[in-house]
Amino acid sequence: MNYINKFLENSDIFNSKNKKHQSLFTDTLENLTKYHKKKCLEYSDFVKKINLKKGGLSKLHNLPFLPVQIFKFRKLLSINENKIFKTLSSSGTTSGKKSKIYLDKINSENQVKVLNKILSKKFGKQRRPMLFIEKDPVKSNRKRFSASLAALYGFSILASKQCYLLKEDGEINYEILEKFMEKFSKEKFYIFGFTSSIFKDFYKKINNNYLDFKNATLIHGGGWKKLSDIGISNESFKKKIKKKFNINKIFNYYGLIEQTGSIFFECKNGYFVSSIFSDIVIRDKNFNILPNNRKGLIQILSILPTSYPGHNIITEDLGEIRNIKCNCGLNGTHFKIHGRAKEAEIRGCSDAR
Repeated sequence: MNYINKFLENSDIFNSKNKKHQSLFTDTLENLTKYHKKKCLEYSDFVKKINLKKGGLSKLHNLPFLPVQIFKFRKLLSINENKIFKTLSSSGTTSGKKSKIYLDKINSENQVKVLNKILSKKFGKQRRPMLFIEKDPVKSNRKRFSASLAALYGFSILASKQCYLLKEDGEINYEILEKFMEKFSKEKFYIFGFTSSIFKDFYKKINNNYLDFKNATLIHGGGWKKLSDIGISNESFKKKIKKKFNINKIFNYYGLIEQTGSIFFECKNGYFVSSIFSDIVIRDKNFNILPNNRKGLIQILSILPTSYPGHNIITEDLGEIRNIKCNCGLNGTHFKIHGRAKEAEIRGCSDAR
């Protein structure tokens, strides 16, 4: 499964609408589907039961997908158990059950390579000091990763110096904060955190009267459910952060633990954009393909999952592909996310299990 090098060699990673790339991407997903059907009996049995309506759709659209919930109930492997190198788990905050994703060494290394490629293209190759709005993960088990730990280690690729804002009890370590800002605030630096933590532990608690954040680039993602419950949208979140901290570079990203490494960043105009490593499709509650500018369930496709059949997943998130000519200059699929679907909207996925 060394096909990923073909993608890594491409310097224009935000040109996923290129016809030559689209053909390569579709062929790769088709081969991955065949591979996982051969290597994972449960996956093979499951996709045989999926009744996709065909006719008039592209080959890519006709490939079978898994509901994201299945990873909470099934141990899906396309490798022998003795090849498991790392186990990833979701937060499980909604249902209490956690998705479990099993990686061999090759799959894990490819995730790092792809994430590094995306981050380098988005933010440049120069590492900068990074303030994490999180607890120091130094005591964690490096073979068992939660979604938050996976993100922390992944984004640390960008860091020349790592500092963690929160103490073990979750309170702010102001001594760390003041030392970090005293040393690095006059140069460009990163702030990273999960969206709800940025709001709760950074926006709500930090007094910026004596701290200068104008050189910061804020990177955040996930945790939107807690904010949407209190009426905070992506747009209002950005406005609040900019107004209080004078931070003008704010980048939201979208990704799932089930496809770690394949992430989507917002462009300068607030649209998420696909890279050459992944793409999305929008379907209605009956799994019919929806046209652009129509809201439905997000299906995510990725070339990365090889140790488990997670290359083609229908999520519980609602979104829409926007048919626009965006002046951001990125030639990928532009889309918006509208939050989590209601249970009735995803019942079809659950029934399929």
